[in-house]
Amino acid sequence: MAKAKVAKRPTRDEFVLEEIGNQLTEAMQEASEVLLTVWGKEEQVRGTIVGMDPRTGKVHLSLNEEITKVTFMDIMAMDYPRD
Repeated sequence: MAKAKVAKRPTRDEFVLEEIGNQLTEAMQEASEVLLTVWGKEEQVRGTIVGMDPRTGKVHLSLNEEITKVTFMDIMAMDYPRD
């Protein structure tokens, strides 16, 4: 029985990853609400960045007292909500 093919995460160069990291750091310092486009998820993840764990490579977002952890390498883009 053959394994089902799973789409691989797109590769990005170090400049794109550094830019996303800088945007996340700035948003965390300003306590701004952000929208993250995450690979493999249909909808964007929304929240305020409350922490970044370099050991696990996860970004911690808080929305309505609920913490969501997103793997940094899965973040494709960061934006600010327009509402």
